[in-house]
Amino acid sequence: MTNEMILFVGLGVLALIFLMGILARMYRKAGPNEALIVYGFRGPRVIKGHGTVIFPMVENCRELSLELMSFDVAPQQDLYTKQGVAVTVEAVAQIKVRSDQASILTAAEQFLTKTPPQREGLIRLVMEGHLRGIIGQLTVEQIVKEPEMVGERMRATCAEDMSKMGLEVISFTIKEVRDKNEYIANMGKPDVARIKRDAEMATADAERDTAIKRATALRESAVAKAMADQERVIAETASQAKQAEAQRDLDIKKAQFAEQSRKQQAQADKAYEIQTNVMQQQVTAEQVKVQQVEKEGQIKVQEAEITRHEKELIATILKEAEINRQRIETLAIAEKNRLAAEAEGRAAAIRTQGEAEASIIFQKGEAEAKAMNVKAEAYQEWNQAAVVDKLLTNMADVVRAMSEPLSKVDKITIVSTGENGAAGVNKITGDMTKIAAQVPALFEALSGMDIKQLMSNVQAIKDKPKTNGDAAQH
Repeated sequence: MTNEMILFVGLGVLALIFLMGILARMYRKAGPNEALIVYGFRGPRVIKGHGTVIFPMVENCRELSLELMSFDVAPQQDLYTKQGVAVTVEAVAQIKVRSDQASILTAAEQFLTKTPPQREGLIRLVMEGHLRGIIGQLTVEQIVKEPEMVGERMRATCAEDMSKMGLEVISFTIKEVRDKNEYIANMGKPDVARIKRDAEMATADAERDTAIKRATALRESAVAKAMADQERVIAETASQAKQAEAQRDLDIKKAQFAEQSRKQQAQADKAYEIQTNVMQQQVTAEQVKVQQVEKEGQIKVQEAEITRHEKELIATILKEAEINRQRIETLAIAEKNRLAAEAEGRAAAIRTQGEAEASIIFQKGEAEAKAMNVKAEAYQEWNQAAVVDKLLTNMADVVRAMSEPLSKVDKITIVSTGENGAAGVNKITGDMTKIAAQVPALFEALSGMDIKQLMSNVQAIKDKPKTNGDAAQH
């Protein structure tokens, strides 16, 4: 039983596979770019975009392409325009089968048994005939200048005939229009000449306008430049004035700072000199102390040396190790004492020397101060006489300075008419005498003192009876 069941199952599977194979062969599908024309006992049917079962022996199917057909439309004979001009026209047409079932069935009736070249040949003949009729109604200018209009008229004219074949014109485009008599080449010459003339006139007008604008711009530029130069000169003058003022203020401040610096430098130099003298006195005092300490140190060193010799004599009976130990300790202590004594002596000498120099500087300053007080009292007593003395002493220098420019003159040419009783070199000496006579007046103007009054005061002081103190001093 088991073997028989297996056999029946296997046969059933084989039968099912065979049946599925037969159904697969009977089922036909149509792609999106084609239509399946089914004909048989159920009549003609159009299958587009899906599939159907084709029963063998009673039904059959053929495929019809729905793709776009593109081909050239170029009649071999010349086409004559409305003007009688023979032209050659080359165009490109795009045609396809319409998508409705009636058109597909119509196209199937017309072209299903024909090859693509045969089908395109039939369509091209129809298109060339309509193109000849349309060209005969148009001028060359319309064909050349309005190719879109020609395409529109071709589509409208061919639409009815194409519809009878189940087709539709998608587009019609003129590629080239030419003639053997150079009509098209000469057609544009008047326009070219006119355009060239207009271009030349426009160029001349533009050059004229450019020249006018350039002259206007140059004039405005010159005016603007002149105004800018004027403003620049004004600005430079104001800037130079401000610079001069700033330089003047800077010079004044520099002079003030220099004066303050000189005063501070003088004070610093005086303080440094005083401090130097104080330090020198301290150094001298310390040197004296150092010398004293050095002498004391030398005495201590001698005593230590004597003690060392005594200890060496004592140490001769000790062990060698003990002798070396005591000797080293003794030398270390002696060296330490010597160094301490020397340091103490140097410090004492420095302090002693400094104190001595300070004392000397103080005494010197006190003596200078007393001398200055005596001089001040003398000047206070003899102030007017001193002023007169300084005046008379420096008057020669003033006259010399006023006449110094004459010493640098290489040559003097005198032009004199002898008026007012002076002529020649006498005029120069007379002028120099007048310049010298103006010196007392110059002094009175600068100092505000009366020279005659000063001289009379000096004479009064000279005639004043001398006191006992003055007599003792003299």
